[in-house]
Amino acid sequence: MAVVDSLADDSPDRHRDVVSKVTRRLIPFAFICYVVAYIDRVNIGFAATALQRDLGLTDTQYGYGAGLFFLGYCLFEVPSNLILERVGARRWIARILIGWGIVSMGMVFIRDVTTFYTARILLGLAEAGFFPGMVLYLTYWIPAADRARTGALFMMAAPVAIIVGAPVSNRLLALDGALGLHGWQWLFLIEGLPAVLLGFLALRALTDRPAQADWLSAADRAWLAQTMERESATRAAVGHTSLRRSLRSGRVWLLCCVYFLNTVATYGIFLWLPKILTEAAGGAQTFAVSLMTALPFTVALAAMFLVGRHSDRTGERKYHLAGCTFTAAVGLALAVAFRNNLWLLVLSFTISQAAQRSVQNVFWSIPPIFLGGTAAAGCIGLINAIGNMGGAVGPSLMGMLRQATGTYSRGLLVLATGLLVETIIVISLRLPRRDPGVTR
Repeated sequence: MAVVDSLADDSPDRHRDVVSKVTRRLIPFAFICYVVAYIDRVNIGFAATALQRDLGLTDTQYGYGAGLFFLGYCLFEVPSNLILERVGARRWIARILIGWGIVSMGMVFIRDVTTFYTARILLGLAEAGFFPGMVLYLTYWIPAADRARTGALFMMAAPVAIIVGAPVSNRLLALDGALGLHGWQWLFLIEGLPAVLLGFLALRALTDRPAQADWLSAADRAWLAQTMERESATRAAVGHTSLRRSLRSGRVWLLCCVYFLNTVATYGIFLWLPKILTEAAGGAQTFAVSLMTALPFTVALAAMFLVGRHSDRTGERKYHLAGCTFTAAVGLALAVAFRNNLWLLVLSFTISQAAQRSVQNVFWSIPPIFLGGTAAAGCIGLINAIGNMGGAVGPSLMGMLRQATGTYSRGLLVLATGLLVETIIVISLRLPRRDPGVTR
């Protein structure tokens, strides 16, 4: 009888209480895993100068190899999410964590351009499915009214990875010569280990579905399960649950384009920013430079939370997203204008990253508006797969244009133009003025 009463209690207090419990249980672990994932994905940027020197890589070869991660990554995005939907997040996320940790540690053995390319492809294959898998997993647990804000708490891991990764990687690179290893070998070896450990912890920390959450009371489990089922029914009524039908939806493919353009800019910056600031500061890879690299992402943390919270409160998604992409483009244009002033250059990247990192949590609250069930699993994987191909394009473009022109300006302007095109596509999206899942 207590359970029936709890189901009837759909008050704001009950909503806040249950969502708070779920957030405290799941988000910290997901956050830590994503920090480790991002560090292992972009630590190549911190190692770039030493790696190019020791392996004899040109700017073009480095940019191409850095982007090759996304070739392997994108090949297995959709299959990975469909497997997660079938076997459960607990075992599948654990498998991904352990696999990519081992491959990341194995990058200690790269010796030339061929092994560098191969290692980056293998790392992408190993990590494939983690991010879209976690996005899908959180849709099982977090009501739509809280999704952008909670997504921000999870996706803040990306800028935190840069904030933490910059000084830590700098210290590890300083181990150059210890036990006969290069500094970048120490970096890959030590930064890959946490993923393996987290993989084994995932088997205990994650619960597949709300109905299995023995860490919630029976009343809370029942309330959450019913709430998520009700939202699923709403999505089925207004959108797609069939994967085949969803793949014919123009909105799905426009979201692929939006995410692709955003990822071109994201990784075009992430994997070159340490090198850009190092050269702007005179060429010395110092601790001060690592702190300057971290500054734009520190400010981005606050921006992500504030933008996500406002989007949830209003239920509006499209124009929050368009405002972020436009501001990010302006920031990159300012970086070109202020390229000869170090601190104004850092300020410009700060404006750009504060906006661009805020894209993530708002963007990923949009697909569940009109996708559910297997369609959500497959299409979230598809959007992430196609979108992340931009991660191969962005660094490669920056490398080629840098080598051809001798400056970063042309590459930054190309990235800014892509963000403006992204803004136009976002504005063209046909979406409800208010997320139908946001009922509060």
